[in-house]
Parts: sequence; structure tokens; C-alpha cells
Amino acid sequence: MKFPVFRSSLVAMASLLPLSLLALIIFLTLYSWPAIQYNQFHFLWANDWDLGNLYGNPVMVHGFQVMPHARYGIWFLIVGTVVSSFIAMVLALPLAIGAAVFLSEGMRKSWAAPLSLFVDLLASIPSVVYGLWGYAVLVPLLGQHVYPAMAHALFFVPFFGGEPGSGYGLLTASLVLTIMIVPLISATLRESINMTDPALKEAGRSLGFSRLEVFWHVVLPKLRTVVIGVSILALGRALGETMAVLMVSGNALNYLPNNIYTPISTMAAFIASQLDSALQDPTNMAVQALSEIALVLLLIAVVVNIIARLILWMARVR
Repeated sequence: MKFPVFRSSLVAMASLLPLSLLALIIFLTLYSWPAIQYNQFHFLWANDWDLGNLYGNPVMVHGFQVMPHARYGIWFLIVGTVVSSFIAMVLALPLAIGAAVFLSEGMRKSWAAPLSLFVDLLASIPSVVYGLWGYAVLVPLLGQHVYPAMAHALFFVPFFGGEPGSGYGLLTASLVLTIMIVPLISATLRESINMTDPALKEAGRSLGFSRLEVFWHVVLPKLRTVVIGVSILALGRALGETMAVLMVSGNALNYLPNNIYTPISTMAAFIASQLDSALQDPTNMAVQALSEIALVLLLIAVVVNIIARLILWMARVR
């Protein structure tokens, strides 16, 4: 009699996470439903976010009570979120894999242990600390010295030429995200490399491979699932990062980046920055529109995870 009870308890506990996700999606959908009906699909590809005249009297538009001249469009937020996270992943993956290989294979164990602890501690630093460091150190350094030189030297490369800006922008936000997610990827990969069967490594060395070749041809293919899984976790953190991005991105409104230095805004950062103003809307439509942004962000994360699962499934089939 105890086994069915134990099994039922395990099933109930395992069901909490997917049920929590489903409950969150349902809540956001129901709460933002008036905004979804009012904005329709125009909400996704318009660059015209405007809370309207918050000091005026509410008006009726298409059967909904909103503030005068209020408009809600978030295409610039989708672009800023996806592009900054993509750049961060492109920069972070080689760095994280290299750090994991160096700590597990390229140095003495007596030195690797304290350095590995240091990398693990980097993963636990609060994001607001990264944001403050980026605001106080990274933005002035990049804006005054690095970006002008990059724009001058790479003027012929699309998206790298043009006005270098003040240091706030797409590349700065991506660099901060990169620094935040590299420890997460590196720590997981390092543990997986250390758990790889030593016989596989010795077999590769017996064929004349160097350490790097053993890792590339023997170890890394075995870690494909781990790499994809931890990359999705890191991408999820990059997509949902709020305070660090808010402090270095420039918080742009209603325009798309024309080069890599242009100020942007992401969905998570925008919700945090606009919530106080949205609460001044007596019709509550602004807050519901922000909830719709949160719903879109959550759905993007779910779609990314589904794509990752499909990639893993296709890899197993092959």
C-alpha cells in the first residue's frame, strides 16, 4: 500500500512545474485579455508604444476604454530582446567551452579547484551588481574609447559602422549578458567533462590525437545534449534579464537599432521601466498591455525550449 502512495506523491511533485507554467500562462492570458482584444496582432509588429495623455479623460476606442492617443506596439522590444540574447549566446558559447576545457583539461588539478570556485561564484552574483558595474565602468570605457575605434576601423562592415553612440546600447547589453551567462555554461560543461569516461579520452590519445583533438572529436560529441540543454538555460536567462540590461541598454523607445551601438530596450527591462507610469493609467489598459508583453516573452521562451527539444530528438534519431 505504501508504494502506490509514494508513487502518487512523486507524480504529484513532478507535475507541479508543468502545472505552474500552465497556470502562469493562463493567468497572463486572462489578465491581459482586454489588451489582447484591443491591440490584436498589430501589437507585435508596430513601433508605437505610447501611454497617451494620462492627464486627460478616458475615451472609448473599439469598445474599450483607454487614455487619449494611447497606442501599444512592441516590435522594437522583440527585436531588442532577441538580437541582444543572440549576440550574447554567440559570444558566450566559445568562451564558456574554452573556459570549461581549460579548467578541466588544461591545468593542474590543484590550481583548477580554486579557479573553478571563482567561476562558480561569478554565476551567483546578483544581476544588479553586473548592471551597476556595466553602468559605472563598461559604458564609459566602451563609449569613449572602444566604440569610436571600432566604428572607424569597421566602417565597411554592415551594422558595425555609423555613429558609435555614448556607450549605452545593443553591444553593451550583449556584453553584460555574455559575462552573466558564461559562468553558468562553463560550470555545467566542466562538471560534464570531468564525468566523461577516462577510457574514451585514453582511446583518443592512443590514436595520436592531441588533448584539444580528443575533446573536439571524442568528448564534445558525447556532451551534445549537455551543451544544448545548458545553452537553453543560459538563453532563458538572457531573454529574461531585467535590471542589468535596463542599466546599460539605453532604454530606447519606438525605434529599431541601425547599428550595433544603438540604444535598445528589451521586453523584461521595458516592463520594469514602464510599470510605474502604467500604474497611472486609470483604465488599467497600460498595465494589461505590459502583461501582454510578459505573455509574449514567456511564449518566446517556451518556443525556444520546444525547438531545443526537437533538436535533441532529431539528434537521437540520427
